[in-house]
Amino acid sequence: MSYDSYSTPLSSRYASKEMSQIFSLRNRFSTWRKLWYNLAIAEKEVGLSVISDEAIEQMKAHLEITDEEIEAASKEEAIVRHDVMAHVHVFGKTCPSAAGIIHLGATSCYVTDNADLIFLRDAYDVIIPKLVNVINRLSQFALEYKDLPVLGWTHFQPAQLTTVGKRATLWIQELLWDLRNMQRARNDIGLRGVKGTTGTQASFLSLFHGDHDKVEELDQRVVELLGFEHVYPVTGQTYSRKIDIDVLSPLASFGATAHKFATDIRLLANLKEVEEPFEKSQIGSSAMAYKRNPMRCERVCSLARHLGGLFNDAVQTASVQWFERTLDDSAIRRISLPSAFLTADILLSTMQNISSGLVVYPKVIERRINSELPFMATENIIMAIVEKGGSRQDCHEEIRVLSHQASAVVKQEGGDNDLIERIKKTEYFKPIWNDLDKLLDPHTFVGRAPQQTEKFVKNDVAKALEPFKHFISDETVQLSV
Repeated sequence: MSYDSYSTPLSSRYASKEMSQIFSLRNRFSTWRKLWYNLAIAEKEVGLSVISDEAIEQMKAHLEITDEEIEAASKEEAIVRHDVMAHVHVFGKTCPSAAGIIHLGATSCYVTDNADLIFLRDAYDVIIPKLVNVINRLSQFALEYKDLPVLGWTHFQPAQLTTVGKRATLWIQELLWDLRNMQRARNDIGLRGVKGTTGTQASFLSLFHGDHDKVEELDQRVVELLGFEHVYPVTGQTYSRKIDIDVLSPLASFGATAHKFATDIRLLANLKEVEEPFEKSQIGSSAMAYKRNPMRCERVCSLARHLGGLFNDAVQTASVQWFERTLDDSAIRRISLPSAFLTADILLSTMQNISSGLVVYPKVIERRINSELPFMATENIIMAIVEKGGSRQDCHEEIRVLSHQASAVVKQEGGDNDLIERIKKTEYFKPIWNDLDKLLDPHTFVGRAPQQTEKFVKNDVAKALEPFKHFISDETVQLSV
């Protein structure tokens, strides 16, 4: 790491080693070599006798590019002004028996585009298991707290009670949709294959002397050798940049989920009901030593906004491609594609850490419920009076007067909600005094929240995670910063 030049915090500070490695220069150039190697194998299998066994063996022995070769290619590129041809020359010097057949029949996009598609699929293979574990941990949290009543919020104003676990299912359900979308996008990724300069395969048709069947066989064989299930049937010089839209769309959608999840935790932390993990030696503020800032969730919100914005790069780039190709897609894709997956990787690693250590404060939750529940219980009190022979309208008026008095104590005097105490001192309500504790039991105000939570986790979540259960781990993810 150089301390004298800029490096993106996505890789230098936050992202996992495995994700950073996928988009590293060494992996990119080594993947190009693997593409040339597999092209040579396929061309030889289909009938090109000009490719010798020795050429293939030399290529196989040097698939991993060395530091010296990267430096040599960089110097070569400064001369020829073409990154792919610079690497063709360097690879040829390393593999002299293959020098004349490396890149045979191919155009630059054979290595650049096919490599990108490999990277996109491999990147999904890194983040999907992390998403599975976030869902699994939040599901355990939901079950643990499925019965704990908590004040609900609409418009961030007090609303009907729910449970801590039920609230978590709202996060989980969106994450399940993200998992579905990511897996679908991952499985839809194919290879560009061998298509030539404008997608017509003219160069390969020439190599095989007009034999169309051999060209089709070559295209399919290269795809098989590289471990893909399908090849895009038609392309221009590049694969359609609409593929990038399909790939980044689930990531942007996940970014919205992550932002909502982290925002909810930040608000709950302010209410002192739920907090993200806070390490023993962690410092919340350089000035205010008592603070426990939700820095992990704040990081999630910050990077989630960045991830959502990257999707627009793909949309705009796909919309302005000319005919069979134009090069104004190149520079931005070098930035936006790696950035999107690095960012998603960071978000998921952080969410793994958060979800494995959420702290709940039941006493704080209970106190807030008690401050609001008396108002919410008024309808139950009215019904109870009616059952004892009272008038609904008379009771409504009694409640109205007492409620306004209690509200004034809370808002004007800063006192506690004393509505129930006023009811207990008002003779009109004497017939139900003994029933008030039952009428005010928070568990009677949560509806089917516990049952919904249990059914959702044991049925919907379990079914969705079944194909991914081999990814599930109890290991706690530690963040470096």
